[in-house]
Order: sequence, then C-alpha cells, then structure tokens
Amino acid sequence: MSKIHHPTIKELGLDLLVMPRWKVYWTILEPIIFFILYIIFAYYGKIIPAILSVIVMSYFTYGSTSHDLVHRNLKLNRTINDILLSFIEMISIRSGTAYRIAHLNHHKKYPHDDDVEGKAASMSLFGSLLEGLFFQHRIVRWALKNGSNKERRMIIYELTFIAFILLGGILLIPISIFPILYILLSIMGSWIIPFATSYLVHTPEGTNELLQTKLFRGKFYSIISLEHLYHLEHHLYPMVPHKNWKELARRLDPYFEKMNIKPNRIP
Repeated sequence: MSKIHHPTIKELGLDLLVMPRWKVYWTILEPIIFFILYIIFAYYGKIIPAILSVIVMSYFTYGSTSHDLVHRNLKLNRTINDILLSFIEMISIRSGTAYRIAHLNHHKKYPHDDDVEGKAASMSLFGSLLEGLFFQHRIVRWALKNGSNKERRMIIYELTFIAFILLGGILLIPISIFPILYILLSIMGSWIIPFATSYLVHTPEGTNELLQTKLFRGKFYSIISLEHLYHLEHHLYPMVPHKNWKELARRLDPYFEKMNIKPNRIP
C-alpha cells in the first residue's frame, strides 16, 4: 500500500480534538436515555415506542458513543472511559473490550487478512449481510486470542454479564415478553454492523489510504446517516470525536479536491 502525506491534525485545528463538556456528557447519556426509555415503555406495555427506543439506542452505541469510547476521544479518565464502554456495550449484548481490541486493530492493519472487523469489506453484499450473523462471535474469538491477559479477563466478565441478561430474559418470558424482546432487538441491531461499517464504506482494493475508504458528501447521505458517513475522514484522523466529524470534513474538502478524490454523492 502506498503512503501519502495529508494535513496534520495541528494544521487542521487542534480544536477538532475537544468538545464542550456538555457535549461529552450528552454523548455518554444518549444511549443510556433510550435504554431507560425502553424500560419505561415496557413497564407501561407500549410495544411500538419500546421497539423504537431500542432502534435509536442501537444507533447511539456502536458507531457513536461506544466508538468514541473505543478511541478514548472524550478525554475521560481512562478507567471511567473503559467502564462506560463495557457497560454501554453489555446492555447492547456485546463485549466492549472485544470491540475496542478489534477496532483498533482495524485502524492499524486495514486492509489485511488479520483485520477481523474489516473482513466484510471484501465480501459481496449478501456476504456482508450474512456475516452479521456471526460477526460478534468472530470479534470475541479474535479478541480473546489476541488481547492481553487483562483484556481477556475483562471479556470473560462481560460475556458472563451478558449470559445473565440472556438467562434473565428467558426466565421472565412467562411474566413479560419485553426483556427477551429487548435482547432479540439488540442482537438484530448488531447484524447490520459488517454491512454498514465495513462493506458500505470501504474499498480495500484501493492503492492508497485515500482510495481504500469511500468519501461521502451531500444531503442524502447526511440525512440517512445522521451525519455519520465520514469514514474516510475518521480513518485519517481517528482521534477526532464523532460529533466533530462534520467540521473535520469541511476542513478537509480542499485537500480532497486537490488530491482529486471524488465523493460519492446523490443529488
């Protein structure tokens, strides 16, 4: 893979690395709020609002709040950061520690055969959707094999907690369907991850880092992704929190134009 020089984060602006404290707190609270809303709607038997709460919560976890926690971009105490990552991902029926290990490896090695997270980028559309059925299992297996002893212990703790959640959901079925419904919806929400975060946004056959990840622009992509389709920008500057991606993209546009990088755009 050929390497090219791009603007340093200092040249783009170090302000991109920080957010007002209220934005940091709001980023942390977003998935938790919708988790609590699910509990409230479930208590009152409101199935449609409850389902919508899980859908929104899924959006605010893997690619948003959890993603910032994986990169430790919120400038939190490291222990607090990792506890929040574990908690938010566990209530999403996933291992936050496994996510962090696999995702940081993705940034380090993509595109590479040992990039378990980016594997779907080289698959067909159907293959990437099918991969969703096995993705979390592959991530955990890979992380247990490649993580440190401390990280492996943390993954076991997280999986044990998730097992108790699953057992509780099953045992509570005679009393209420809402716990098992929450679990099933959370698992289903994770199935689309390989398609959305790997297949859709990567082109691993590209000859350099500017051509191996897609560039997106336009109102259509901004609306359907809620300002999250800035994957090339993120690969170049993973230290920038997701709420600053839009501004990062604006500052990078002259550079992309100079390098003749054509964005994917729907008028």
